[in-house]
Amino acid sequence: MRDALAPLDGLIRQEAPDVADEAILRVHPQSHLDAITGAAPASGIVQLDPDTFMSPGSLSAARRAAGAMVAAVDQVLTDQADRAFIAMRPPGHHAEKTTPMGFCLFGTVAIGAAHALAAHGLDRVAIVDFDVHHGNGTQDLIWDEERVLFISSHQMPLYPGTGAANETGAHGNVMNLPLPTGSDGAHMRRVYERDVLPALDAFAPQLILISAGFDAHARDPLAQLNWDESDYVWVTEALCALADKHCAGRVVSTLEGGYDLDALWASTAAHVKSLMGTTDD
Repeated sequence: MRDALAPLDGLIRQEAPDVADEAILRVHPQSHLDAITGAAPASGIVQLDPDTFMSPGSLSAARRAAGAMVAAVDQVLTDQADRAFIAMRPPGHHAEKTTPMGFCLFGTVAIGAAHALAAHGLDRVAIVDFDVHHGNGTQDLIWDEERVLFISSHQMPLYPGTGAANETGAHGNVMNLPLPTGSDGAHMRRVYERDVLPALDAFAPQLILISAGFDAHARDPLAQLNWDESDYVWVTEALCALADKHCAGRVVSTLEGGYDLDALWASTAAHVKSLMGTTDD
């Protein structure tokens, strides 16, 4: 795959650090951390569920993905960076409290939200997940956390089968917006203008985190939505505008899904350019 971010001038690249166990344990129990650590193979492949495998490098990659999220939250909240994007694999938004699934081992974006609350004393963190699949893991990890607003738009019906509109969190802190199979970016924009952006505006977050999956793209083989790069520009710019209004522009975005490599390349570049405020249009 081509380096989607290589041509972007002004982008500061940093190596992802390992994560402290403390950060993982804010959202996962010790038993989950122990199980994932114990499952990591010295060689070969271990299968955790029908979709989720571990190779010898998987544990380190997942820990560094979470470490990058924590480091990005620290930098954005201490004015060392305006916005950040984490180019990570494995993704994280399907990992539930005690269940790795959907290619995910740890709930990376939820770890970032919990770190912002615990280490920086924030009162309101918003997570917006526009991956084509419902972020069931993130929902599970923040279900009882009234200081976190979780909004997920996703194709339904589709894996993992969760994300109905009546799943609203213990404190009304979850908003699920199922999108019909075959719908397009214009439909998404109407849903965001009607539901997502007003909810975020009312919540007035002190930090916005994005689960940026690019598998709603029309070319993606695992789903049937019809977004294109311009839709990712639109949604990113809309979220950044609300961040400018409520939280000094502070946004941390992390890569989730995306399984057509050309679409992933183009959509990631469009998203990061929008975060940087350097789109061409």
